[in-house]
Amino acid sequence: MSEPYDVELRQVTKAYGSVKAVRGVNLAVRRGEFLSILGPTGCGKTSTLRLIAGLEEPDEGEIFLGGQDATNLDPTQRPTNTVFQQYALFPHLTAAENVAYGLQVRRVPKSEIQRSVAEMFGLVRLKGKENSRPSQLSGGEQQRVALARALVNHPRILLLDEPLSSIDQALRSDMQEQLRGLQRELGITFVLVTHDQQEALTMSDRVAIMREGRVEQVGDVRGIYDRPATVFVARFLGEVNLLPGQVAAVERGVVSVDTPSGRLVALQNGTTCRVGQDITIGIRPERIVLGPQGAKLPNHLDGVVVREIFRGPTRAIIARTDDGQTLKAVDLSHLGEAAAPGTRIALGWLPEHAIPLVE
Repeated sequence: MSEPYDVELRQVTKAYGSVKAVRGVNLAVRRGEFLSILGPTGCGKTSTLRLIAGLEEPDEGEIFLGGQDATNLDPTQRPTNTVFQQYALFPHLTAAENVAYGLQVRRVPKSEIQRSVAEMFGLVRLKGKENSRPSQLSGGEQQRVALARALVNHPRILLLDEPLSSIDQALRSDMQEQLRGLQRELGITFVLVTHDQQEALTMSDRVAIMREGRVEQVGDVRGIYDRPATVFVARFLGEVNLLPGQVAAVERGVVSVDTPSGRLVALQNGTTCRVGQDITIGIRPERIVLGPQGAKLPNHLDGVVVREIFRGPTRAIIARTDDGQTLKAVDLSHLGEAAAPGTRIALGWLPEHAIPLVE
């Protein structure tokens, strides 16, 4: 193996009756990294996580964990632990008893259990809550008990199935930072399933985007955000403006595209483009520059401000171009009052910020 992988899925397929939930998935998770599997409801991400955990058996393909074939291993024999969306804490046990449960099942000596449980409560910052029952804990505290229960067994791989989805937004942001910090501190492999784009971008080293049972694209968070390969990935991972067109020329890595808004140029950046091909130009809202009417900007379009959306430290400007396209731009504090609705403006972006996309 050219790289130490903790998780490898090779052509894994899983069907439930006539529905193929997972279709020939190939996915490799590096040792010690935080990878998020992201996608809409029904795309196969949770089924993929359950296959890694051994809670489902693949119909086809192989699963390797820590370099060893785990395709037919029982869940208890795998170097994994799972934190579920519903934390599944035992309501009649205290927080400490919940954390200790797995160690007791394995008949670990009592003194070692006490030491390990105390260590976990310090790690997840819950000292003083050991004797509380789940009903006496907040959602965030319950989530940390579930984490401690999973981590106390020192798994090589921690699997997380949307563990923050039932927590309110303010606490969720804090828990995202805590989870990421915990992963870095422990150095173990985290695989997170989520449908929350911001969560994936905030916490992950890399992201795997799934669509209809297949992995559409895998990459580091900055690379996949800046250079999505398809329209689906661009739409799903953040906001994007889309301008359909046809390739007019490809020369020295620069793609010229004829669109209803005129000819636009983009850097090819590895995208396969040929003259006459239907293609879509994607532009992230934060990459659009707005100026006063008549300003000369790259990839120049003229239009009018439709409305402003206040977002606290930033704002979004919705503009309609003269050919009827609607574009969104953000973080435009330099415009001042020039962004009032009805104001004539110029819009533009650099060729390196335009993303050639296929369907």
